[in-house]
Amino acid sequence: MEFSLKAQPLEKIVADALIVAIPSNQQLSSEIKQLDTACSKIISQTIKAGDLGKTLGATVVLHHVTGIKAQRILLVNSGSKTLLNDSEYKQLVRTSLKTLEALGVKNIAFTLNQLNVDNRDDAWSTEQAVIIASEICYRIKKITKEKGSLSSLQHMSFVTKGKTPSAALNKVITQAHATANGIAFTKDLANLPPNICTPTYLAKEAQKLGKEWKLKIEILEKSDMEKLGMGSLLAVSQGSRQAPKLITMKYNGATQKNAKPIVLVGKGITFDTGGISLKPAPEMDEMKFDMCGAASVFGVMRAVAEMKLPINLIGVVPTCENMPDGNATRPGDIVTSMSGQTIEILNTDAEGRLILCDALTYAQRFEPKAIVDIATLTGACVIALGNEAAGLFANNDSLSSALKQAGDVTGDRAWPMPLWEEYHEGLRSNFADMANVAGRAGGSITAACFLAKFTRNATWAHLDIAGVAYRGGKEKGATGRPVSLLCHFLKQQ
Repeated sequence: MEFSLKAQPLEKIVADALIVAIPSNQQLSSEIKQLDTACSKIISQTIKAGDLGKTLGATVVLHHVTGIKAQRILLVNSGSKTLLNDSEYKQLVRTSLKTLEALGVKNIAFTLNQLNVDNRDDAWSTEQAVIIASEICYRIKKITKEKGSLSSLQHMSFVTKGKTPSAALNKVITQAHATANGIAFTKDLANLPPNICTPTYLAKEAQKLGKEWKLKIEILEKSDMEKLGMGSLLAVSQGSRQAPKLITMKYNGATQKNAKPIVLVGKGITFDTGGISLKPAPEMDEMKFDMCGAASVFGVMRAVAEMKLPINLIGVVPTCENMPDGNATRPGDIVTSMSGQTIEILNTDAEGRLILCDALTYAQRFEPKAIVDIATLTGACVIALGNEAAGLFANNDSLSSALKQAGDVTGDRAWPMPLWEEYHEGLRSNFADMANVAGRAGGSITAACFLAKFTRNATWAHLDIAGVAYRGGKEKGATGRPVSLLCHFLKQQ
C-alpha cells in the first residue's frame, strides 16, 4: 500500500472513498460543513435521519454523491468525547478501513488523523493509521497451488489543512511506512514453515537484505563458533542435522565518527522440540515461531535502513534448531559458554537462554552503547502478562524507561519486571557456575537473571516476547511485534 498527503478542500478530492468523522453531538467542523454544502446537505440529512446511530465506530457509506469528486463518502461515528483515547482512535481507523476493503475500494482519502486524541498529536495519529492500514493489507504468504487473494486497498492519502502538505508530516508517513514494511518482513519470516526457514535460510535472507539495503553481513559457521568457545550455543544445535549460524548485520548511519552502536540480539530457534526434554505434541507446530526474536531483528534492520536513521545499529542473530537425537544434549550435561562460565543444563527445553548467552557475550566486542535482546523465551511470561505486553528486564533504568515509553507511544507495550539478586539464588548449581533453570516460580524472571550473568559489563535490556510475538488457534500467525516499539526507541536515540 502507498501513502501520500493532500492539501485540498474535501469536496475537490478525487478518490474512491473519502472518510469523514462525525461526532455524536453532530457538531460539524467548518471543513465538513463546506463538504455538506457542496453535496446538497446529504451528510446532515443522513445524520438527521439517524442512519449513523450513536455507537462509536458505526458507519454509513454514501454512494455517487453529487457536487463532490470522491465516488463515496464513508461517515464514521467518532463518539461523544472531546478527546479519544488511543484504543478508540485505532478502533475508528481499523473499522473504517475494513469497511472500505470489504467494498473493494482501492484509493482512500483519509481525515481521521485530524481527530483529537488525548496526549497525542497529528504525527502520532498519522503514524498509527499507516501501520494499521498496512496491517489490514497484510496477507500470510500461503504455500498453495492457487494464488491467495490480495487486499483491494492500494493507496491512502492523508488530507491536511492548509494550502501545502506538511514536510514534517510527510517524513512521519515515510518513517511509518518503513516501520510497517519491517513489521511485514518480520511476519513473512516468522510465518514460514520450519522445513523452509532453517538457520541456513535465515543466513541467505540476511545476505539478500544486506545487498538490498547496504548492510554489512557476517555469517559465523559451526567451526567459527568452536574457535570462539561458544559451547552453550553449540550444545543446543548438536541434536540437529541443520548447521547453526551466527548472523551479524551492520548498519552504519551515524554522522559522528566512531559513534557507539546499539546492538539488537534476536533468538533464532527455527524449530523447538524441547530436545531430550521433549515438549507435548499439542500445538508443537507453533514452535516454528521460536525464531520471532530473530525475525524482529531482521524487520528492524530493514526499517532503520529504509528510514536512513543517523545511528549505528548491529543485529546479532544466533540461530539453530533444538532437536532430539542420539547426539543431543542431555539433562545433566555441563557446557562452557563463550564467557568462560559453566552451565549445568537441567532442562534442554530452556534452550533460548543458552544460545543468547553466547550471542550476548559476542555482542560486547562491538563496545555498544546498549544491547537489547528479543526472545520468545518463557511460557511463564505469558502467564504473568498474557498477550498484551512483553516482559521488560534491564540492568539500566534509563534504558528500561526509554523502551517502556516507546511501547506506550506505539501501543506495542512492554512492562518492567524485577531482576533482584534474590531471584538468582535458584540458578545455583552444585556442579557448575550456574544451572540453566530455577524451577517454575518466577520463571520469566529467573530466565532473565540467567542472561544478566552474561551482561554485567554492558548496558542491557531483555524483551521476553513469548506472549506477543504470535497468535495461536484460529488466528494463528506472527504479529510483527516488537518491531514498532524498537523502531520508535531507535528514532528517539
